[in-house]
Amino acid sequence: MTLLGFFEWLNGDIIGPPGTILFLGSAIILTLKTGFIQLRGFPTFLRIIFGPADKANGKKGQFDQAKSQTIPPMRALFSALAQSIGMGSIVGPTVAIMKGGPGALFWLLVYIFLASATKFAEVTFALQTREKTPDGYVIGGPMQYLKILHPSLALWYGCIMAVLFMIWSGLQANTLAAVFALESVPSWLVGISLSGLALATLSGGVKRVGQVASKLVPMMFVLYVTFALYVLISNPLALKNALILLKNSIFQPASLMGGFWGASIFLAIRYGVFRGMLISEAGMGTASIPHAVSDTKTPVNQGLLAMGSVVSDLLLSTLSGLLVLVTGAWIRGEERPTLIYEVFKEYAPFAGQIVLLISISLFILTTIIANCFNGSQSFASLTRHRWVKFYVAVTGIIIFLGTLAPVALAWQMVDTFLFAAAVPNLVGLLYLAFKYPQVLRLKNASI
Repeated sequence: MTLLGFFEWLNGDIIGPPGTILFLGSAIILTLKTGFIQLRGFPTFLRIIFGPADKANGKKGQFDQAKSQTIPPMRALFSALAQSIGMGSIVGPTVAIMKGGPGALFWLLVYIFLASATKFAEVTFALQTREKTPDGYVIGGPMQYLKILHPSLALWYGCIMAVLFMIWSGLQANTLAAVFALESVPSWLVGISLSGLALATLSGGVKRVGQVASKLVPMMFVLYVTFALYVLISNPLALKNALILLKNSIFQPASLMGGFWGASIFLAIRYGVFRGMLISEAGMGTASIPHAVSDTKTPVNQGLLAMGSVVSDLLLSTLSGLLVLVTGAWIRGEERPTLIYEVFKEYAPFAGQIVLLISISLFILTTIIANCFNGSQSFASLTRHRWVKFYVAVTGIIIFLGTLAPVALAWQMVDTFLFAAAVPNLVGLLYLAFKYPQVLRLKNASI
């Protein structure tokens, strides 16, 4: 058995079943434990978003921003969205459908909705347990709240994530290089450009990360949604048939279509849940890292802001999944990261192809920046914020190499590492939710 075959077996037969139960089960438990915070907390979320600035800040905030490496709550949200609204929302649904059938899209959306309660708990506890170093840096996230259970769990999580974020950034770079290769752009040029832009942004610290993300995220979101809707609306009959296919595939295996040999219901649930976890980051704990540097003294407020990002995740995932169903791209060829770009190139007008190239570039750039920042925060939690520049420099090298290397094995390894990090995170989160339920109460919100 090859190394690639080993990881495929490990992720499929060993990790797949317990991982599906753990991720989906935790989302259901936390949804019930918080009394469906996704629904009850949404009006408060809207008041925080559209209300005066001090509502998001929790009055004057916990830290003096001029003296601390913190950012306003909304910029913390955009920093987290920069990673959440990335290529995962574009590639994830297509991979889920090609591996688990059309029904996988339904289970992906179900998981994202339920796991928004998981994300709410992660971010709330991250702010509740964060620490400030003497030189003004704020350290927070699973590395902090897992210390309540045992320091070794926090160490385990931090070590895995510090390595994983570097690999993840390289894989994102590889995806962009694959897209631009279709337009005859050299991979090395893509690698140099991404590394340079990411390092230039990160050199400005957390404040620059927040500033860049707050400008790029809305732009790339609007561009992608606009042209995705154009493609779908231009094919009304195909859209109707795709919706019928999706409905009929929820509780029964997909029938033989083209090169697709059908998938069991469990495969649909499994791929839907795993890709939903990667898209929303709920269960991984990574979304709580940028939120932890928010200058707010109200953890529940920031938890509600983080939970609200589920709306964008649901919209982008729905559009991406419907695009491959409507165009029939899901039954043509093998799994590949360029599928959505191929759909736009074939079905959108010339301007749509250009817009998607721009959107994909922004998606991946902001995701890489967020990955680098989160990785540096994980590394900083292990070293008390020493040697962080060295870590960022190594990440820049990995980004460049990622555009040149074959990554089938690396993707399989990422799934394994994600599971290894998610297990202690979810176990710790469930423990905290039952041990300190008062922390998650909606009445703690400052409005």
